[in-house]
Amino acid sequence: MTLAQFQEYCLSLPGVTEEFPFGDETLVYKVSGKVFALSGLSDFHSINLKCDPEEAIELRERYEGVIPGYHMNKKHWNTVDVHSGIANKLLLQWIKNSYNLVVASLPKKEREKLGQ
Repeated sequence: MTLAQFQEYCLSLPGVTEEFPFGDETLVYKVSGKVFALSGLSDFHSINLKCDPEEAIELRERYEGVIPGYHMNKKHWNTVDVHSGIANKLLLQWIKNSYNLVVASLPKKEREKLGQ
């Protein structure tokens, strides 16, 4: 996966904003003000994604390129090496799962605005 593919996919999801709240080098994607994906901008080698705690452990055990979230709550976040051989289709699915987890936690009115 390339940085451009990551950006394009994240921005294609309803209600997503691209922000830099942690400085010029950390690309952050939010939905309704809540983070669902992060990555380095100039050094795009991994992405942090929110994950169901049980699934997070399963993915870490199954894929060498998945580790506990770097600088994140390790129970709820994974860091995924985008150059570790994990198929783009699977990476896109994990990004969407992260987005869906955040959307599911939003108030009903916010979810309705997003068509959920």
